[in-house]
Amino acid sequence: MASSNAKTRQRVARNFIRTYGRTRFRRLLQALASAESGQAIADEFGVSRERVRQWKNMFGEVITYYRVFPEVDIILKERQTA
Repeated sequence: MASSNAKTRQRVARNFIRTYGRTRFRRLLQALASAESGQAIADEFGVSRERVRQWKNMFGEVITYYRVFPEVDIILKERQTA
């Protein structure tokens, strides 16, 4: 199953490059990675927001995580004084 998904992603990426070019593919990936709005990307490429959403899901994934600020983490490492 995973290799089938990988092949599909590669096929869609190659089709994108054939249609828009490698430079525009890099531009798309950069825009997606920097969380530009789907509408702005759609306008730039002359496609619908739905197509941008499909590309976004096809070419990568959004990973969200919570990072504790170092100054707060220090408090967790302090010894309790009581």
